[in-house]
Amino acid sequence: MNKKLILDYKEKIDCEVPMQMETLPLAEEQSFSQWQQEIPKEYFQLSPDEIINRITKLKKNMGNELIILGHHYQREDIIQFADQIGDSYALSVYAANNHSTPNIVFCGVHFMAEAADILSNDEQKIILPNLEAGCSMADMANRPDVSSAWKELTNRFKDQFNIIPITYINSPATLKAFCGQNNGIVCTSSNADKVIKWAFERGDKVFFFPDQHLGRNTSHQLGINDDLISLWDWRRPDIELGGNSEEKIRKSKVILWDGFCSVHQRFTVSQIKEARSQYPRINIVVHPECNADVVKEADAVGSTAFIADYVNNAKDGSIIGVGTEVNLVSRLAKLNPQKQIFCLDSVVCPCSTMYRVHPAYLLWVIESLSNGKVVNQIKVPEKDKAFAKIALERMLEIS
Repeated sequence: MNKKLILDYKEKIDCEVPMQMETLPLAEEQSFSQWQQEIPKEYFQLSPDEIINRITKLKKNMGNELIILGHHYQREDIIQFADQIGDSYALSVYAANNHSTPNIVFCGVHFMAEAADILSNDEQKIILPNLEAGCSMADMANRPDVSSAWKELTNRFKDQFNIIPITYINSPATLKAFCGQNNGIVCTSSNADKVIKWAFERGDKVFFFPDQHLGRNTSHQLGINDDLISLWDWRRPDIELGGNSEEKIRKSKVILWDGFCSVHQRFTVSQIKEARSQYPRINIVVHPECNADVVKEADAVGSTAFIADYVNNAKDGSIIGVGTEVNLVSRLAKLNPQKQIFCLDSVVCPCSTMYRVHPAYLLWVIESLSNGKVVNQIKVPEKDKAFAKIALERMLEIS
């Protein structure tokens, strides 16, 4: 796979971590107190050069016994070790097709490692370098809350219409299992339009979680306007139907869970207008997790893989403002020195949970493997794995 190609929310959200592109010893990381603490103390003071040298040597010694997957949003000091680089969808496909490598270290966040475990075989071990690398969006929807909403919807309207649940891949395995168990499916930002079309071939309405913005923007793309969309407020279990009237639910074709990505909420229309005033011939490309008004103002919208292709395929001399996670934007700028590429958000905030995969953690888990010890293995319980696999395989079949 070509590495060049696989590369309160209404208010402005403060950056949770500093923009630190170079590697620091783990002991000097300002955010370390929020990370997994069990890592042995010997790794705290290792210099960047020592970490790099030890990982490089270990990778060479382990050969085909190990592969490292790196998500686009990982910082450069992790991407340098990745054998495969991609977005959630590309890495899910890789995990589904690779049944030979016994040890897969997934440099991403928890839900990604879970998806890899679901799609890999029982002999393979999926390892997440830092167990605290989660996803704030994924945390906004859990099985009990979604099940409660589903029960309320299906009990109230069971004789009136059929609802198909769709979970974004940025969700826990328990919700993927929920969809598999209830005739639903998983989607990614790359194929959400195809997945929603698939759902409407089988039902009358879609219940989409956890990211309301991907759901709304994709619905707009398919000609479904806001009058046909409901927003379910999961934060208020004391109110009925997520704050919607029965009439609103009956009228709606799409019911969205009120979740969001904190990084993509940072991008605004005013940032786009400022960029256009400074660079009249600029092109703007943003991720569909951005607000609908931002998507409307952009020249192009798409997944991280789409954004990478958009920038890489642009003509020399192009000026492109990008609305997505800054590590990817910085990498694309380095790969395209003949173009002017920059992040629309001047504060340049990296994904704080992706940031928790520090090279010292990567060294620790690989070194443990080389010594015959498995740490941080991600194992989805069998009761969830079977149904989650159904929902993920449906997604892969229509992509």
